[in-house]
Amino acid sequence: MARLRSRTVGRRFTILYATVFLLSGIGLIALIYLFSRSDLTLSAPAQPPPGGPATGVAQHVLDLERQLADVHAQQSRQLLFGSLIAIVVMAAVSLLLGRILAGHVLRPLRLITAATRRISADTLDQRLAVAGPEDEVKELADTVDGLLARLEASFAAQRRFVANASHELRTPLTTIRASLDVAVAKPQPAAQTVALAGRVRTELDRVDRLLEGFLVLARAQHGVLPDRVPVSLAELAQEALAARAAAVAEKDLTVEGGLTPQAWTRGSPALLSRLVQNLIDNAIVHNQRGGWIRIATEDGAGTHGTGADEASWARLVVETGGSVLDQEQVDRLTQPFERLGTDRTGSQESSGLGLSIVAAIVSAHGGRLDLRVRLEGGLKVTAAMPSAQGPDGPDAPHGPDHLIGEAP
Repeated sequence: MARLRSRTVGRRFTILYATVFLLSGIGLIALIYLFSRSDLTLSAPAQPPPGGPATGVAQHVLDLERQLADVHAQQSRQLLFGSLIAIVVMAAVSLLLGRILAGHVLRPLRLITAATRRISADTLDQRLAVAGPEDEVKELADTVDGLLARLEASFAAQRRFVANASHELRTPLTTIRASLDVAVAKPQPAAQTVALAGRVRTELDRVDRLLEGFLVLARAQHGVLPDRVPVSLAELAQEALAARAAAVAEKDLTVEGGLTPQAWTRGSPALLSRLVQNLIDNAIVHNQRGGWIRIATEDGAGTHGTGADEASWARLVVETGGSVLDQEQVDRLTQPFERLGTDRTGSQESSGLGLSIVAAIVSAHGGRLDLRVRLEGGLKVTAAMPSAQGPDGPDAPHGPDHLIGEAP
C-alpha cells in the first residue's frame, strides 16, 4: 500500500498524458472521418431525368457513379474500423509513453527524495547539490539545501549551548561545595549544619553527574572525534568491571561471558570507555540482588550489512536477567531522561542520560545500538561498531579472553 501511495504522482501524470494523447487522436480521426463522409455525399450518384428513359451512355455513367459510391462507402467502413483499431493501439502506446515520460520527469524528484532520506540529525552537513538548469526542480533542491543549512546551524547552536552551560555551571557548584567544606571545617559545627551539608553534597554529586552526562552527550552528538585510535572493547570491559568489583559484590551479582580480544574498533578512547561504563553501570544498577550479568565482545560479519559489502562489526553485548519488560518502553530509553521507573531500579539516582549517551556515542562512531527484552525477563543490549585492526595485528593477545562465572 505504501508503495502504491508513493507512485501516485507518476500514475496521475501517466493517466493525464494518455488521456490528452487519446483525445487528440480521437479528434483527429473524427475529423478525417467527417471529411471522408462529406466527400462521399458530394460524390453521390446523379439521378436520371424524370419522365425520360436513360440513354445507353447516361445509364453507363449512372452505373459507374453507383459503383464509385459503393467503393466510397466500403472505404468509409474500413476507415471507421481502422480508426477503432488505431484508438486501441494508441491507448496502449500512450500509456507506455506516459509511464516513460513520467519516470523521466519525476526522476530528479526521486533522487532528491532518496538523498533527503539519507540525511539525519548526525549528517546535516550533507547537501543535495543538484546540478542542472535553473528550473523548478533545482529551485526545490536549493530550498531543501537551505533548510538543511538552517537545521545544521540550529543543532550546532543547541549542542554548543548545552556544552557551554554545563561548563559554566561547574563554577558555582564548585563554589558551593567549597563553602560547605568551610562551614563544616569550623570548630564544633552544629549538628544541623553537618546534616545539611551532607544532603547538599549528595545533591551536588547528582548535579555533577548530570552535567558530566550533558558534556559527554553534547560531545558525542557533535560527532567530532579527533582522537580516533584503535580501541579494544574487551580491555575497556575488563577495566570497567575491575573498577566496579565492589558494586558487583555488594549486590552479590554473578558475572559471566566471553571477551574476545580481537574485538577492536576505531574511535575516541574516552567516549568508548564511557559507553562501556554506562552499559555496565546500567546492568549493575538495574539488577536484582543475587542476579547475573553476561558480558561478551564479538568480532565478525554482522547483520547490519547486506550482500557482498557486508561489513565486519565489533560488538559489545551486555545481558541481564530480571522482570519482563515492555519492548516499546525499552525503545524509548535511548532518549534523554527516559526511564522505566523506580520499580525496576529501586533507586532514584539515575539521571536518565545513560543509554542516550550510549546511543549518541555509538552513532558518532558509525555503529548501531540494539535494545532487546528477553522473553525470560531482563534486557540484552548490543553495541555494534565497525571493526578495526589492533595496533599489534589481529592475532595479538590482549589479556584474558573470557570471564569465569556461574551460569545464571
